[in-house]
Amino acid sequence: MPRLLFDENLSHRLVGRLASVYPASVHVRDLGLRGAGDPAVWSRAAADALMIVSKDDDFRQLAFLRGMPPKVVWLVVGNAATEAVARLLEQRLPVIEQFEAHRTEALLLLKMPARG
Repeated sequence: MPRLLFDENLSHRLVGRLASVYPASVHVRDLGLRGAGDPAVWSRAAADALMIVSKDDDFRQLAFLRGMPPKVVWLVVGNAATEAVARLLEQRLPVIEQFEAHRTEALLLLKMPARG
């Protein structure tokens, strides 16, 4: 099961909301990284084998510059509600599992489904 590290720009409530799907996932505040810079979050995620989940473009850029670990799930979701983000991550579990297993992929982009 993928272990996620939710960045500060996402709600800490995602940890509890997604505990059955992504057990052992954490929020930056759970690790004492609230307000920490991106390099500190990156280093901790790499050390703890966590996948960073963020809406922050900086992590996308770090994934290109540094490669993995850690892997980055970049959410292009605008100001989506926490529940909508949770549903997206639940629905994309198989994709995230494949991404986690891929040996060379460092970045996964997830977008909200188009409204129809």
